[in-house]
Amino acid sequence: MIQHHLRVHRSDENLAREGQLAWQLARVATDPVEVTPEVVDMIINRVIDNAAVAAASLTRRPVSSARAQALSHPVSTGGDGATVFGPDLARRVSPEWAAWANGVAVRELDFHDTFLAAEYSHPGDNIPPIVAVAQHVGCTGADLVRGIATGYEIQIDLAKAISLHRHKIDHVAHLGPSAAAGIGTMLGLDQATIHQAIGQALHTTTATRQSRKGEISTWKAHAPAFAGKMAVEAVDRAMRGETSPSPIYEGEDGVVAWLLEGPDASYDVPLPGAGEPKLAILDSFTKEHSAEYQAQAWIDLARKLHHEHPELFALRQAQGPQVDRIVLHTSHHTHYVIGSGANDPQKYDPTASRETLDHSIPYIVAVALQDGAWHHVDSYRPERATRADTVELWHRISTAEDAEWTRRYHSLDPAEQAFGGRIEITLTDGSTIVDEIAVADAHPLGARPFARVDYVHKFRTLAADVLDPEEIERFLALAERLPELDADEVKQLSIQAASGVLASAPHPTGLF
Repeated sequence: MIQHHLRVHRSDENLAREGQLAWQLARVATDPVEVTPEVVDMIINRVIDNAAVAAASLTRRPVSSARAQALSHPVSTGGDGATVFGPDLARRVSPEWAAWANGVAVRELDFHDTFLAAEYSHPGDNIPPIVAVAQHVGCTGADLVRGIATGYEIQIDLAKAISLHRHKIDHVAHLGPSAAAGIGTMLGLDQATIHQAIGQALHTTTATRQSRKGEISTWKAHAPAFAGKMAVEAVDRAMRGETSPSPIYEGEDGVVAWLLEGPDASYDVPLPGAGEPKLAILDSFTKEHSAEYQAQAWIDLARKLHHEHPELFALRQAQGPQVDRIVLHTSHHTHYVIGSGANDPQKYDPTASRETLDHSIPYIVAVALQDGAWHHVDSYRPERATRADTVELWHRISTAEDAEWTRRYHSLDPAEQAFGGRIEITLTDGSTIVDEIAVADAHPLGARPFARVDYVHKFRTLAADVLDPEEIERFLALAERLPELDADEVKQLSIQAASGVLASAPHPTGLF
């Protein structure tokens, strides 16, 4: 890896494009280096993972809304269109709208892959816009694999170096450039064109983190889909020879100077050198549980404690609660974003939205301690969140930042990077139970790392109630042959709901 030094430049310095981060990202995108077998294997896993969580969300209202919007936009000129998760595979829409609908379906349950460093991200969000363009223009599976490898590489490299949340900018500001670059790689575009597409994608996808603060709205799932849609449109615009704000990162009125650290800031962004393979996807990890990634390890620890101490968390104990208080000692991010340090009353509100509850670690730990499990639907049901004994336990749980867990959270050494913490349970008799967990069980260094069989099992489980058995097998057979697919097979790389499933989904109406 090489380090690209990024700093703000005055306009009169006339920063050459070769010195611009967007140009260097485009260089990575145009490097013809082969995709390694390990990366190909992981890309297949993540295509399956995305389809799994999309299947589970097909009848949810935000997904139905996005799907309805997409289906109102027929195939545009220049290609055959792209598929939308759910409807008949023969039905095609304009690719930017397929990216939109499928992006919402993938993100709705907050259940796919993650990468965490200076910034956090869900790099699987790159897949819907890249697949949509591949289907529209007739790319092969090998082309698609190359594009996805670039998307993952660039988003993860940016997340390693540039914190957005520190400045209350939503993390999808790294996704717009990465998806645009991935599409550029797949299409074999030249460096200058990809450079312009990256600039436009970044310029149009910077927004505040209010989408993940307070009473979290359904926009949380739409934000990455919007970034993917903007990336498709940015590539289209750049291919027509149009230019974008430049230098987008380094300019005195650019992103770093006014949205991030300010005019005196600098960053060192790690990027693959010429001929160096794009391996970043191997640094990411998926979720076993449908919740914010920082909750994954805590769910596993709570599940363990439930089985070790069933007498403490039994349902509606006749003798009253035995737990006086629980403190989760954890990283800065977990404490301030999904913990009590956020100072969001909604994180303790039994009537809060699902989007808010999956960003409330006190709620998640309370339910996992009581149930010894986590379910992507049942754990969020209103009747589950409002149960009296759950609310009582929930309100006894708080978080505290621990400097060592914060350091480990930000470590780039996989052997010590950690996303969990230490739990201290104080009982009403004054005794305590203390335990800790560093990474989720499904993490590559966890107790049960996810492998292909786990991704396939996750897909079969989440798709069982919404896809026909034959459709499950058809999709898996395609996905597992991803690098070998011809253009016609790539156009079938989607999922079709079983008869009657979409009829039971909400049918919201709007302008389109």
